[in-house]
Amino acid sequence: MIRMNRPALVRVCVFCGSSPGHRPDYRDAATALAQEMAARNIALVFGGGRVGLMGHLADAVLAAGGHAIGVIPHFMIERELAHQGLPDLRVVQSMHERKALMASLSDAFIAMPGGFGTFEELCEAITWTQLGLHRKRCGLLNVRGFYAPLLTLFDRAVEEGFVRDDTREILVASEDPGSLLDILSLPLSAPEPRWIRSTEQT
Repeated sequence: MIRMNRPALVRVCVFCGSSPGHRPDYRDAATALAQEMAARNIALVFGGGRVGLMGHLADAVLAAGGHAIGVIPHFMIERELAHQGLPDLRVVQSMHERKALMASLSDAFIAMPGGFGTFEELCEAITWTQLGLHRKRCGLLNVRGFYAPLLTLFDRAVEEGFVRDDTREILVASEDPGSLLDILSLPLSAPEPRWIRSTEQT
């Protein structure tokens, strides 16, 4: 694994399911990621919920002596979904404000297994890097090959000319939390994004 001369990751945003999933492997992977982040003094930024995989991840970070920052919209607190054990819970007014604050707080992004919300948050983070709104890597913790079909789709988009090779580099994947954090700490080699010309179809 790459461990030398990497810039520090201070905070990493993790997107993951508000359901636990059917397999214990998902909770085990969340625990392993939490312990790796805490050992490296990397704070967790997440959606602020107490339920599902995200709640387990936050609990595991805190149990390992790490720091967790939750960002949750007000309407979710009203539904009693907020994690009440966090040292830092930030309440916002909308989902849009939530995602913007999570992005501004974080140095990189990880998606664990999840549903539509996780997929949407991941793709938006990738797009913001593509557009130059930030220069932050995005990673998949590919537990049990969960994201293999998505990776195949992204590679197909490159082959068919809808995604450029340098854009595809934004997203990396690994089954090992330590290896993934190592890769996410490396700067993007791709140049700053250029505006798409009218003749391009990417």
